[in-house]
Amino acid sequence: MEPPLGEDRSTQYSARRHSLGNTAASMTDPLLGGLSAADFLARHWQKAPRLIRQAIPGWASPITPDELAGLACEDGVESRLVTRRRGKWAVRHGPFDEADFSKLPAKDWTLLVQGVDLWEPEVAALRERFRFVPDWRLDDVMVSYAPAGGGVGAHVDQYDVFLLQGLGRRRWRIGGAAEIRPAWVPDQPLKLLADFQPAEEWVLEPGDMLYLPPGWAHDGVAEDDCLTFSIGFRAPSVAELAGRFAAAVADAEDEERRYSDPDLAPPANPGEIPDAAIERVRAYLADKLDDRRFLAGWLGSLLTEPKEEREAPPPRKRRPAGALRRAIGTRLAFARDGDGLVLFADGEAHPAPAEAAADAALLLCGVGRLKAEEAKAAWADPAAAALLDALLAQGAIEPAGKR
Repeated sequence: MEPPLGEDRSTQYSARRHSLGNTAASMTDPLLGGLSAADFLARHWQKAPRLIRQAIPGWASPITPDELAGLACEDGVESRLVTRRRGKWAVRHGPFDEADFSKLPAKDWTLLVQGVDLWEPEVAALRERFRFVPDWRLDDVMVSYAPAGGGVGAHVDQYDVFLLQGLGRRRWRIGGAAEIRPAWVPDQPLKLLADFQPAEEWVLEPGDMLYLPPGWAHDGVAEDDCLTFSIGFRAPSVAELAGRFAAAVADAEDEERRYSDPDLAPPANPGEIPDAAIERVRAYLADKLDDRRFLAGWLGSLLTEPKEEREAPPPRKRRPAGALRRAIGTRLAFARDGDGLVLFADGEAHPAPAEAAADAALLLCGVGRLKAEEAKAAWADPAAAALLDALLAQGAIEPAGKR
């Protein structure tokens, strides 16, 4: 009898994970301050901050302030300028132009650019170091530049974040876990904590990193010209999940299917909504929640939705030879489906029911690439070849020599 999918076949990629930045759970890692991934997750993840000196020893920022400003001038790049003058904050959204930067004062402002990992391969390589958390939880790498005095005020984030210093120095003041609905400073364009009481304070230099769980009050101010890399994680609200699930159910349901009660009896009071009616509606809705295939398909598509829509590449005249890899910015995840699995790529579902197709999907999710010999074997299998064709057409994978 064939073993369950993933127990044996997943070992094909396990030996290659470390070379792509995925740290084995039991190995200590300077990135985590000498803790193993398992220990870090048990002690700190969503529990307590951790300051890590020289998390990446000798690390230098892969992007300069001028390059970051240039990226903020591009259409399709999410960016913000936050300024503070005489206690008043202002926020402007990009894209910007050169004149916007030439008018800025010498201090007390911050440029923030979201999703830099979508545009800069070296920043995308940085996020590979954080794969001790599942890929579908990682959101993006935001990079901020600030001269002396620049910051965004005391606030909380509702997601986990690693704050890695890339250039210059930034002073972080850390409070405690804020209330679920804290009081905000009125009449400001930012959600600034009205009652911020710092308990600890550190100055981070290049290579230093600070981890903060969700809801932890903090304030970072530049000591000099500095770049900070924020590796943030997705944390959809329950309200968002409920709304998106309801929309998916509505899309999947036939409009002609209606509430029905063929066993209706005369009511004692015509104004009463009886238990039988409430139970019937609950059963309609529970059908989808109890349908694991539907639930997994909806969730996989939701969790791999790209931050930015990308144009599909032009059609290929022939299949590429050689190694293949996940394209920069592509979100991949999979869910098991009987003896096979479903691969999700940037919000689209690709069934991989056969062994060769499932093997290719596992490798792309695990190590992010197929070696030349692995790609050749996949092209020789109809189901695996169909999967690769679909991913290439979508722009989710590309020839390994492309960049």
